[in-house]
Amino acid sequence: MASDETEPGEVIVELTRNGAYLKCAVIHVSTGVEASAIGPVTERAGLERIALGKLKRALAAR
Repeated sequence: MASDETEPGEVIVELTRNGAYLKCAVIHVSTGVEASAIGPVTERAGLERIALGKLKRALAAR
């Protein structure tokens, strides 16, 4: 994790569209921990924010 505890460090963001829905998956590079969020295609930024929040919580629980 980065020195700033609010940022998870290096992550990979993957966006997959399926019709009207978009899946945003984020993977923490150094640990391989993954989190994802699914929602409407029009909410890309919101889905990224939610997925990153879920990743931060998953990393904090480790």
